[in-house]
Formats: sequence, C-alpha cells, structure tokens
Amino acid sequence: MLQFLAAPFAASLILTGIHAYLGVHVVERGVIFVDLALAQIAAFGATIAILLPFAGGDPHGPGVYWMSLGFTFIGAAVFALVHSERARIPQEAFIGISYAVASAGAILVMSQSTSQAEHLKDMLVGNILAVSWPEVYHTAGLYLAVGLFHLVFRKRFLLISTDRARAVAEGASVRWWDFLFYASFGFVVTSSVAIAGVLLVFCYLIVPSVGAMLFSRRIGPRLAIGWTMGTVVSMLGMYFSVAFDLPTGATIVCTFGLVLIVMAMVKAIAFRSF
Repeated sequence: MLQFLAAPFAASLILTGIHAYLGVHVVERGVIFVDLALAQIAAFGATIAILLPFAGGDPHGPGVYWMSLGFTFIGAAVFALVHSERARIPQEAFIGISYAVASAGAILVMSQSTSQAEHLKDMLVGNILAVSWPEVYHTAGLYLAVGLFHLVFRKRFLLISTDRARAVAEGASVRWWDFLFYASFGFVVTSSVAIAGVLLVFCYLIVPSVGAMLFSRRIGPRLAIGWTMGTVVSMLGMYFSVAFDLPTGATIVCTFGLVLIVMAMVKAIAFRSF
C-alpha cells in the first residue's frame, strides 16, 4: 500500500504546500471562491481542448494544458480589472458569475462527448491516485517557480492582501499586482485541477487557512498549522479511500470537513476552559 500511495501522497504534499500559502492571501483578500472559479475556468478550457483535434483526446496532453492555462489567464485578467474599492458591484459577484458560466459551459461541451459522466467526475474530484512520478516532478518544479516568485515579492503581495488601502496610498499599481497574483495563481490551479479536480483543489486552498485562523492571527503560525493540517488530512483521506474502497478525491474532501469540525470543537473547548 505504501508503494502504491507514494506518488499520490507526494502530490498531495505539494498541493498542501502551495495552496495553504495562497489560501492565506485569498482569505485575507475576502475572495474565498476565486479558487473555485479559476479552477472551474481551467476545467472549462481543458474540456474544450479535449474535443479539439490537436489534443488527441488526451486530458493530460500539452494542448489541453495550454488551452486550460489560457482560459485561466483570461479569468485572472477579469478578476484583476473588476476589483475596485469604489465599485458598486462587489468582486465576489463577478467571481460567482464566472464560476456559474464556466460550469454551465463545461456541461454543454461535455454533452458532445461520449464519456461525459466520467469526465464530469474527474473535473470535480479528479483521480489523485492515478498521478505518476513524472507528473509529481513536473508539478513540483512549477510550484517551486511560483513559490520563488512569491518569495521575492512577498512584501508587496502581503501588503495588498492585508492592507490594500495602504498599498494604494504608497502608490503601488494594485491592479497590476492583482493580475500577477491571479496569473501565478492560475499556473497553480491549472496543474492542480488536472491532478485533483475542482473540489479538492478548493479544499486544499481554503480549509487549511480557515482551520489555522481558528488558532492564530499571525501569518507564520497560520502557515505552519495549515501545512500540518493538509498533510494529516491527506494521509487520513488516502488511507480511508484505500481501506474502504472509496473515491479518493471525495474522501479527502469529506475528511477536510470532518477535521475542520474537530478543530473548531477543540478551539471552543479550549476557549471555554480559559
């Protein structure tokens, strides 16, 4: 079992590492569903590409990846442009609309496919157990590059996420930095969706960050708690999946929910005891 789960577990650790960090930014910015929307947009692009001749029907082919990434960049540009402190329509409205349209578009495109049910399942919860070591190495290299990019510009990204008004007052080109954030986010999401599916990617992004916020307000401890939670949940979810013959993606998603409930209960009990 350990040999069988080695590559999927390594992939889950990589997903945990980058998504727990990005989740801190997403929660601080108050755009909780941006990951879900970008993931669905990426899946929509991949769905279209699969039916085109150049993709050859291979969902993991390079043509599908670049089409998916292109759609994600379009979404990143839209989300960066529609954000404004004086806008009458909140950014979350555009994010929700994007998710709904991308979901409906994917369903319409899949209606032309003979394997629409299987593709819908893979799009939502993926098949992380099928990940190979070459995919793990490729994903790790890509996420390392994104991580280094954020490390270099971490002060600017954190300032915009935590104190946008101050960033504007300092003369930062906020919309340009927003686009860079969402574009780098798009690189991550495009690869993540191909491995884990839309719902699991959303959980890796949001749930560890929310769980960490129960116990700390500081960025460092929140990252440590989020990474620990993601690692433990990945181990438990994969074990339950194999032991009880359950779909892996859906099992990990539900495990995330259960662990978050346990963390909330521990927080409530600890708070009451003091």
